[in-house]
Amino acid sequence: MSKIGIIGAGAWGTALAMAAIRAGNEVVIQAHEPEVAEAINLHHENSIFLPSYELDLGIKATSVMVDAVDADVVLLVAPAQHMRGVCDAAAADWPSGVPAIICAKGIEQGSCALMSEVVGEMLPGKPIAVLSGPTFAAEVARDLPTAVTLACDDETMAKVLMETLSTRYFRIYRSRDVIGSQIGGAVKNVLAIACGIVEGRKLGDNTRAALVTRGLAEISRLGIAKGAHAETLAGLSGMGDLTLTCNAVQSRNFSLGVALGSGQRLEDILSERNSVAEGVFTASSVTDLARRLNVDLPICSAVDGVLNHGANIDATINGLLARPLKAETT
Repeated sequence: MSKIGIIGAGAWGTALAMAAIRAGNEVVIQAHEPEVAEAINLHHENSIFLPSYELDLGIKATSVMVDAVDADVVLLVAPAQHMRGVCDAAAADWPSGVPAIICAKGIEQGSCALMSEVVGEMLPGKPIAVLSGPTFAAEVARDLPTAVTLACDDETMAKVLMETLSTRYFRIYRSRDVIGSQIGGAVKNVLAIACGIVEGRKLGDNTRAALVTRGLAEISRLGIAKGAHAETLAGLSGMGDLTLTCNAVQSRNFSLGVALGSGQRLEDILSERNSVAEGVFTASSVTDLARRLNVDLPICSAVDGVLNHGANIDATINGLLARPLKAETT
């Protein structure tokens, strides 16, 4: 049995706590909100972020960072735009040699840094892995079959982490492509908003299928330019995650796009939610990174325009449809 620390008690962090304890580990989860930690300890439920799921009695919650860092493995499940601050707060107490598994999907605004780059800067010398793939927290909490990718430069460590966290219904595949596993997970959130807008505008399944397919081409172009392997982007953390997130209202990013496409204002949508739709923040950083790498991402740029620059949705759609015809493989 290993002691697993989890930083971040949102829906995904809570679901991962359930998966980790099912794998036979001791689990401590750190919540930013003291009331969330109290609810988990007293009522064995995260009533704010993952309500209606009874948590294993063995899951212990805390609002104190050092309690979660005192572990054999630490899962970082804070929102991407808060990852730097979380690592800064944890750095002084982080034990030597304890691996950090990044479970957030996003690219930092301003720096355009991947989460592995942020964590590597803030926790120098600590082993890093990335857990990504097609996952809805509620389904992991229900112990439905799920497959994910764990990417790590150190294959020996990856094998140990796989054995530590895998269960019959939470199946982990390993990879050495740390970059690719993150590009797929970050960009798919932006594309899911685009597909949600299509749904909200009632543009049909053909349109959504086209967006998903051309969106995968954008993920591949950006990933390869950043140093990813093409096969990773066709796997669980690329095509798998994209397919899931772009086709289900369970997806926070897809449902946000549906609301936008139906005519709601972004400010109103966000004010009604207590969870983070990472694509809202990642849209600007993805397009910034693409400009730095001289990569053309028309769909992601269109979403960024709608979210952050006041672009009209119908005019944006017409602009995409008016783009010059070209070969599919470019």
